[in-house]
Amino acid sequence: MPEEISPAGKRSAPGSSPELRASHADRDRVVDVLRVAAGDGLLASDELDERLEAALSARTLNELAVLTADLPAVSIAADGSAAGVAEVKDVVRIEQVFSGGVERTGRWVLPRRLELAVTYCDVTLDLTEAVITQDTLRIDVAMAGKSLTLITRPGIEVDVDGLTLVHCRLRHRRARTSPGTPTTLRVELVGQKAHGNVVVRPPRRSFGQWLLRRPAPEVTRS
Repeated sequence: MPEEISPAGKRSAPGSSPELRASHADRDRVVDVLRVAAGDGLLASDELDERLEAALSARTLNELAVLTADLPAVSIAADGSAAGVAEVKDVVRIEQVFSGGVERTGRWVLPRRLELAVTYCDVTLDLTEAVITQDTLRIDVAMAGKSLTLITRPGIEVDVDGLTLVHCRLRHRRARTSPGTPTTLRVELVGQKAHGNVVVRPPRRSFGQWLLRRPAPEVTRS
């Protein structure tokens, strides 16, 4: 039986099937997986950059699979599907009026954009354990009354230049970071916050840390 010749001119062994081509959706899926892995501390910033470049230029599913083969529970199957990765939503909208507070804490997957349409309800967005899937998170704010609180960790920068404050106080306290700490996420607050407070802060110290005047430890994951 003669050897098969791929479109790229490579010869394959008798009986083997040609490699499946990767689509834009396949590449985007791998990019999401790599960003999640980097957010979990599985990839250093230089490794992430190298693999992202390789993912965006990959031609086949096999080339994509190699990029996630050593990442636990986030490997790409031969059909291009990602295992163990929560869905990353383009837009999440939170609407609440005169009711209990809104909280996003623990290991929650950040959407690409978050819309807050909230009236007289406290909103707390804890990013210390959040799964980061992109470089930038845009938060569209249409909020009146009460407090909007963002809890950050080293590597997360919050930009409030696009936020209009009306009879509202801003308290922005940055997390202590070591020199050379890379920025893993840029949060852009845009829109309007009327009355109440906007608070951007790192996690609170425990009582023992307060006594020892030590900063809260950085979040690490295995």
